[in-house]
Amino acid sequence: MASCQPITDVTSDRHLWVITSHCNTQVLLVLLVASASAFVEELDDTFMETRADDDTWLIKFYAPWCVFCKQLDPVWHRIGSELKSLGSPVNVGRSDATTSKGLAKEFRVRDYPAIFIWKKKFKYNYLGQRTKDGIMDFANRVGGPFVRSLSSQQLFQHAMSRHDVMFVYVGATSQLKGNYTSVAEELIVHTYFFSTTRNILPKDVILPSLPAVVVFKDGTYLTFDEERDGDLKSWINRERFPNFFKIDSYTMYSMGESDKLVLLALVEEKSMCEESLWYKGLVEKVAADYKEIYGRNFYFGYMEGTDYINGFVMGEVTVPSFIVVNLSNDGYFLPPSAVQSEHHLLDFLKGVLDGSIQRQGGNDIAQRIRRLIYDAKVTLTPLFSEAPLFACLLVSIPLIFISTFVYLCCFARPTLIDDDGEAIPLLAPSMQSRKKRTDKKSD
Repeated sequence: MASCQPITDVTSDRHLWVITSHCNTQVLLVLLVASASAFVEELDDTFMETRADDDTWLIKFYAPWCVFCKQLDPVWHRIGSELKSLGSPVNVGRSDATTSKGLAKEFRVRDYPAIFIWKKKFKYNYLGQRTKDGIMDFANRVGGPFVRSLSSQQLFQHAMSRHDVMFVYVGATSQLKGNYTSVAEELIVHTYFFSTTRNILPKDVILPSLPAVVVFKDGTYLTFDEERDGDLKSWINRERFPNFFKIDSYTMYSMGESDKLVLLALVEEKSMCEESLWYKGLVEKVAADYKEIYGRNFYFGYMEGTDYINGFVMGEVTVPSFIVVNLSNDGYFLPPSAVQSEHHLLDFLKGVLDGSIQRQGGNDIAQRIRRLIYDAKVTLTPLFSEAPLFACLLVSIPLIFISTFVYLCCFARPTLIDDDGEAIPLLAPSMQSRKKRTDKKSD
């Protein structure tokens, strides 16, 4: 008789191997998380007293109930681990803003997650996308020197290849350099600042005099002229963006400090149709060919999708289309007629500047009330469609409070106590006079 091997033993071994392998994987993941967490320190209100003056800290403020904070956690731990492995001087921490209220107040935390760098006496707020690359770039830029020295032509070319826009101080120590360094301390959150000597620059860069501040972008360069450009900080704020580029909501927010208008071609979010490509190409051509005429007043770019602009104009914007946005007062301009050529687009820009095209929107009281209503509508509409009972309850609660308050103010009357101890309601003056006349007649 042939003998059989017990199959259960083999199966049990296989199950044991699978279970062991699964446990080992879980242990490995726990170890990796614990290892990454070792580079992120939990901070509380004592941090302000224990922190050394020369320390630089990248801090995330969170709330335990915040979903976005939890989504950022693994990214934050990877950032802590990577900065440590690179030998960065930036320490990484996080703080529960609901318990460490003193620290949150010091940084004026308003929403979650909030990301800051504390370096010396400066606190820098990160307003970019919550991605590892974006936050790492922010940490490396702010955590390093405010003004980085380019001591060779190779370093200069390397910096040029890495940055779309870069500001360079050229020359020896001067009052201009002191002003440039002060501006760099404040605006390092937005862009990079460098310094070098004349012999490091390419030979085709012509400077009228030294010292000088130069911005390199769009394959060319501009030199700061105080008589023409005014304040150095304002000039840097105006010139810290490329002449034409893809613009998102984060960039639009940071453009608000520049006092420039923004001409946008609004196109599809994923794949552009032929008409959208024409709109985008036309803005790019005008930006390049008419930079000397309109570059001081306009940024040029394109935006994929219309969610941001729909909220800005409080309505539906068609795609593709053109719009000019004034970020300083929340105003916007739309072409009065169809733009079918370069000439039509130039007429549109001219009309915006000379006031012949009426501005829409704005930030006056009426517009703010309208925006409040629009935001409530946008928020509640999907809620009513998905959970109508919960939405009705959510809306009814403030209405009940408002109705109660109005009733107490308008209809509830205070009372007096007469000699017999009975309550006498106080009437309105007109009713009191009417009651007096009635009493006289009865007498």
